[in-house]
Amino acid sequence: MVRQTALLDRPRTPAPPPPLDWLTLGDAFEAACLRRCTRPPTAARPSAALTAYAPVEFNREDAAQRMRQLLDRLDIPVTHEVAVGGLRRRYELHRLWVPQEHQDAYARILEAGWWQGRRELLGGPLPGASPARRLSVSRLAAAAWRSALLAAGRHVRRHILGVRFTDRELAAVLIRSAAVLDVPARLRPGTGCFLVSVAAGPDRARILSSAALEPARGAAPGPAWGEAVPPAPRPAC
Repeated sequence: MVRQTALLDRPRTPAPPPPLDWLTLGDAFEAACLRRCTRPPTAARPSAALTAYAPVEFNREDAAQRMRQLLDRLDIPVTHEVAVGGLRRRYELHRLWVPQEHQDAYARILEAGWWQGRRELLGGPLPGASPARRLSVSRLAAAAWRSALLAAGRHVRRHILGVRFTDRELAAVLIRSAAVLDVPARLRPGTGCFLVSVAAGPDRARILSSAALEPARGAAPGPAWGEAVPPAPRPAC
C-alpha cells in the first residue's frame, strides 16, 4: 500500500530564535546601529552577506572603542586596526573585524538585536506596559541616538543638531527614538543620504543628556560638537 503524504509530513519552518533579554538587546541593538551608521549606499553593496561580514570602519576612536566594548559584552572577539591617511591634513581610520570562526555568531546577534529593538521602538507604546519595559524602550531610544552621534556624519548648526547617514530604516528609528525621548525630530532627504535633526536649546540638550556616555577606557576624547572633523570615508550629502 502506497503511503500518502499527509500535511503533518511537510517540513516545518525553523522556529524563530528566542527574544533577547533586555540587557543583551540593548548592547546588540546599539552595536547594530553603530554598524548601520557606517554603511555605504545600497548601490555600492554587492550582497547582504558581504556587508554582514565586512569590517566596520570608523573615523572616530570613541566610536570604535564603544563598538569594541559592546562586542566584548556580547562575547564576540574583535580586532582593532588603525590606519593613518591624508596628506596635509592627517586623520585616523579605525577598522574593526571579527575572526572568521565568530562571524556567524556576530551576524546573528546583530541581526536579532536590530530587528527586536526596531520592533520595540516602532511598535508604539503597549497598553498596560510595565514601567520596567517603558524604561527599557527609552534606553533603546537613547542607544540609537548615541550610536548616531558617535558614528554618523555630523551636521551641526547654530539652530540644530543633526546627523547624516544613508540608511532609511535607521532614519525611521531615530525619528521614533526622539519621540520616545519627548523630543520632536525632523527628517530631510538629501542627495544619497538622510538628515535627521532636532532643534537647538532644550531639545538638543535632552538628546545629548539621554545619549551621554562615559568615554571608553583608553579612548581619546572626541572633538566637541561643531568642531571641524577630518573627512570621513563615507558618502556625503
